[in-house]
Amino acid sequence: MAAPQATAQEITEENGYLGSLELGESKRAVQVDTAVAVTIVDQSEIEDRQASTVAELIDSVPGVTLVNGGTAAGSGINIRGYGANASYGTDQKVAIIVDGATKGSEELYRIGTQLYTDPMLYRQVEVIRGTVGSFEYGTGIVGGVVKFETKDASEFTYGEIGFKLRETLEFVSNGNGFTSSTILAWQPSENAEYLFNYTRRQLGVQTDGDGNEINPASGGIDDPSYLVKGKFSFGESNDQSVTLSYSDTNSDQQDVPYDSLSNLDFGNVDRETHNITAILAYNYNPVGNDLIDLTALLTYSDEQIDSTSLEPYSPFLSPLLDADQRYETTTLSLKNTSLFQTGNAEHNLRSGIEFIRRERLDAYSAPGGVDNRVAVFMVDDIQYGDHLTYTPALRYETSTTDSNDSSVIASYQNDALVGGLSVRYAFDSGFAVFASGAYTEGLPILDDLENPLYMTQSEKARTYEVGASYVRGDAFFGGDSLALKANLYVTSLWDVTSYTDIGQIDTEGLELEGSYTHQSGVYVDMNANIVNGEQIALDGTSERWSRLAADSVGITVGKRFDEKLDVSWELVAAASVDDVDDPTPGYGVNNLRATYRPQDGILEGTEVRFGLENVFDKEYRTHLSTRNAAGRNFKLTLAKTF
Repeated sequence: MAAPQATAQEITEENGYLGSLELGESKRAVQVDTAVAVTIVDQSEIEDRQASTVAELIDSVPGVTLVNGGTAAGSGINIRGYGANASYGTDQKVAIIVDGATKGSEELYRIGTQLYTDPMLYRQVEVIRGTVGSFEYGTGIVGGVVKFETKDASEFTYGEIGFKLRETLEFVSNGNGFTSSTILAWQPSENAEYLFNYTRRQLGVQTDGDGNEINPASGGIDDPSYLVKGKFSFGESNDQSVTLSYSDTNSDQQDVPYDSLSNLDFGNVDRETHNITAILAYNYNPVGNDLIDLTALLTYSDEQIDSTSLEPYSPFLSPLLDADQRYETTTLSLKNTSLFQTGNAEHNLRSGIEFIRRERLDAYSAPGGVDNRVAVFMVDDIQYGDHLTYTPALRYETSTTDSNDSSVIASYQNDALVGGLSVRYAFDSGFAVFASGAYTEGLPILDDLENPLYMTQSEKARTYEVGASYVRGDAFFGGDSLALKANLYVTSLWDVTSYTDIGQIDTEGLELEGSYTHQSGVYVDMNANIVNGEQIALDGTSERWSRLAADSVGITVGKRFDEKLDVSWELVAAASVDDVDDPTPGYGVNNLRATYRPQDGILEGTEVRFGLENVFDKEYRTHLSTRNAAGRNFKLTLAKTF
């Protein structure tokens, strides 16, 4: 649905609803056909945003806030008040998934998260906010899920036999950045396709709107990434396929502060980060059999940070600075999608079983061990007629956690049964209402192996959501389209173990998304996030939840001139936050973008993108970040497929 597409309901001239017609395209489609709070950033928007990090691909999604998102070092993603914060790169309440592989470390103190990969490797990012849509991916997910999908060779060969070469060059004025991305796509036959992508991103020290250097002690970056991916289809009507992919990113920093988040004086280190993702997938989807769409997925994620202190520090600090961190996560999953009918109900049933093994290297203040988990899940989209859809979801997960430290005999077993229900009713007018409730538990993590109480206590969370959506063609003029969606949520987290001296956290918020397109090519996109929340200490006192983002709004107004030119203006504004220890003033930042695609002549097939971010060179800092954002920044991207 929405722009660019509508839902599959019936069309009637009387109500003006357009059904599954192609509508005018805006930057982003509003997902109005589901009760889940979900946003999809597609390939076109990924390219137009000219992001420097994967986190920046989703910073305009309502409910999403970045912690220092301009560079991979010391950055993270916060959704609905959970995820990255000023002390740890993650709190395990936001799941990061790459092609089905679970990514992300546990509580890495002062060195951020491990989102060391390049945005040019990806074709789509899907953000699921909240718990109700998370049961296919894990337990304890309160903030949400971020799903990355890497590029495929067929996106460039279009199914034709032969080679395609795509070269992308990007220049950044603030920090004198340069990025080169080379893609080689080869389709030797109709059944096989192979892709190789090598990207190298270089960026110096940036300055804020007042001309001050941002985190100069950490220096610049020179991060290479590559992706190798192949797919082979076989069987009757090519109903089976095997896909193999391998991605690798390195980041080498010399003589940088240990504290990559806020630069407290712990001392300097040499830090090398290495991030690997390997995936083997088998899919069987027989023609004429709606009961089977089976995927067997074997994934391996290796996230490693090697740190070496440069000077002798106190006996307390030296072991911390010299600690090497490594997480290896291996997952084997079997998932099937079945389409069938019972009476008047049509089912889209997704079910599966997962075997998950996470190994953590033993390090100072970070106990090593092994966490073996087995999970089964079921999510059933049940539709009655053209109007009513309800979706029950269940997940059962067991965990066996063992310590690697021979001096500490520790073995713990835990389990959790979690689930939720969403209901949606769509009217013929294009208006729909929905509601959901979800309960989840965060099972104990390896990071807490030295705390017997935490290892036997799971965190619990409950979320309720209500909302409405509206989609209409010929809304104001012939050939235009309008799509709106609003989500109101209330979340409560208790038996808290992720944060010190906090017993319960209550949050609530309103998320808005809208899209309007006119047949002339004019489009408007809007998103807004209004939040509130409190943390309740163990002694019963309460105050504003310190990891909650500021209220914010984003508006994009643009125009497309056929297939040749797309120009847009974006305003990003946030309210001030002054009732916390670290207040931040409000701000409004303007960004300009233009994409030029010549349709004929010698430049046919070339893509030129201009971006001017922070047009008025404003000095500002997003709430939750520990350093200022970049000042005025001009970006130029040149791309061509040969």
